[in-house]
Amino acid sequence: MSTAITATIDTPSQTPLTFSRHPRPDAGRDVLPVLLQPLHPGQTLAQARDALSGQIEAHLRSVGGVLLRGFEVPGVADFQQFAASFGDPLLRYEFASTPRSSVANGIYTSTEYPAHQHIPLHNEQAYTREWPMRIWFHCVTASPTGGETPIADSRAIYRRMPAAIRERFAQGLLYVRHYSHDFDLPWQDVFGVQTRAEVEAFCRRQHIEWQWLEDDGLRTRQRCQGVERHPVTGEMVWFNQAHLFHASNLAPEVRASLIDLVGEDQLPRNVCWADGTAIDDAVLDQVREVLAAETVIFPWQAGDVLMLDNMLVAHARTPFSGPRKVVVAMSRSHTNLD
Repeated sequence: MSTAITATIDTPSQTPLTFSRHPRPDAGRDVLPVLLQPLHPGQTLAQARDALSGQIEAHLRSVGGVLLRGFEVPGVADFQQFAASFGDPLLRYEFASTPRSSVANGIYTSTEYPAHQHIPLHNEQAYTREWPMRIWFHCVTASPTGGETPIADSRAIYRRMPAAIRERFAQGLLYVRHYSHDFDLPWQDVFGVQTRAEVEAFCRRQHIEWQWLEDDGLRTRQRCQGVERHPVTGEMVWFNQAHLFHASNLAPEVRASLIDLVGEDQLPRNVCWADGTAIDDAVLDQVREVLAAETVIFPWQAGDVLMLDNMLVAHARTPFSGPRKVVVAMSRSHTNLD
């Protein structure tokens, strides 16, 4: 069951935005995302940039996400310039976990999974120890059915999570990945390089264990955070992708087939506790329940730009039909490596 929450601004001619949100105990807080709209028809993001920057920065620190709706965004290049105007170079998508295509310098397609698949809530690159602090989404074409980008407050997820699970995740996680041309992504696509030496250099920098396998395969293991403290606000956030990497994220028949084909210790991706012991499916079931309870969904409109603090807010994708194009930019790399 969901409730409807509306967010308006001081321009009565604008139509309020309706969000579908699961009930939550802190419903008195500012609505995520904060909605900002143009002062007059035809105003471009570039024209509004200086006037909006202070509000955007304040809302990102407090609420974690801003939806810019109704502004003119003539093309992807205009979105690129807007994202780059906040003082940080746009980042390359390195150590990938999902397929994306480069659209322009620092601009990528959103995850290119089939339209019928749901992509669960996650913070970008929370499965490693270096990640972007900021992420932008620009809706070029809104799907006629579905295709939303649900979001959720990572602080609220942390608070709502059962204490025993939260405490165990605070001890860390171990992500194990196998790369090949047969399953998941080959290492060339994941690391964005063509030589083993380049992969090994990246792994050394990122404290990733690696092992080369037969047929040009590769296994990596990396111990990462399960929760994290935001470097600016000081708040604790739920920050991992255990529920995506764990074998329980697979459809039961796919999981069974993969285990029959390669064995449980050779799955393309999996995650366990930091000491190497298995995480029970039931634990991830509880995690998913909390994520669902904190989910906020709103429909895309062509031209929308959604800006998130990647640690404070997680994002997802719903299944869709028809044409859909959402592009992504990321900036401000942060690491917890010593």
